[in-house]
Amino acid sequence: MLSVLAGIASLAIVIAIGFLLARFRVMPERTPEVLSRLVFLVATPVLLVRTLAGTDVATVLSTPLAVTGVSTSVTGLTCGLIARLALRRSTAESTIAGVASCYVNAVNLGVPLTVQVFGTAEHVVPVLFWQIVVLAPITFVLLDTARSGIGGDGRVAALRAAGRVVARTARNPLLIATALGLVLSLLDWRLPSVIDEPLALIGGLAVPGALLAFGMSLVGGVPGERSARPADVALTLTGKLALLPVVTWVVAQFGFGLTGADLLAVTVCAALPTAQNVFVFAMQYRAAVPLARAAVALSTVGCVPVFLLILALLGP
Repeated sequence: MLSVLAGIASLAIVIAIGFLLARFRVMPERTPEVLSRLVFLVATPVLLVRTLAGTDVATVLSTPLAVTGVSTSVTGLTCGLIARLALRRSTAESTIAGVASCYVNAVNLGVPLTVQVFGTAEHVVPVLFWQIVVLAPITFVLLDTARSGIGGDGRVAALRAAGRVVARTARNPLLIATALGLVLSLLDWRLPSVIDEPLALIGGLAVPGALLAFGMSLVGGVPGERSARPADVALTLTGKLALLPVVTWVVAQFGFGLTGADLLAVTVCAALPTAQNVFVFAMQYRAAVPLARAAVALSTVGCVPVFLLILALLGP
């Protein structure tokens, strides 16, 4: 458990550095937005290509992937629909509420956590795969749709708007990177070192860049930006820290018959906090940024007692 706390502490330190840089005005005011765009458009796509290219797709398509798909779908849809129908939030706000409740920090916390607890990072790969290949694209489609304002005055206008959404979504750098990485993996083709080494340097910016941008955004926020609504924050945190782990445990044990270390692994992965990528998505689409910020920060703190409870109940 010390490694879990150490992983969370590492996140907190980088976020704190970003906060201090903004607090003492070391960086220009628009730095969080610019850095978030750099992470979204350049660093994260490069990281995805290299990660997926080195992953055996056949080993990813397993029972834990099915468990992840069912549990994240149930949780994300539940929270998104509650935000839309009960809280009457916009499509963009409801999308961020839903994705923040089920999109977990699988890279810079999930990997070290699973390595320490289980001796390997293979348990987190299906989660990462699902988020990259399914959850992120769905998120982009919904946010692009909301930004385009589909649902105008006529069928022709709606079809044209839908076409624009599809075209823009197809150009999304993360989707392109995912497709390229999967092709490289299926072909079992490795990038030559003269290309791979520079890409490794660029991809290395993704995690710290997102964390620094997040820390900077904690100072003052965007001028004129409202704080996250308490009801939205409560809904998202309940989904992330309670509903997702419980649904995952139920689906894994009673739906797919997982036991022992496999059951513990999928449940622990479900308890990971909201990924900072959700904040990057919100910044990129200018959608519910305060909610994304609050979800990342509060779930990172709140996941610690959840981890301890899961290990106590399901651990050996």
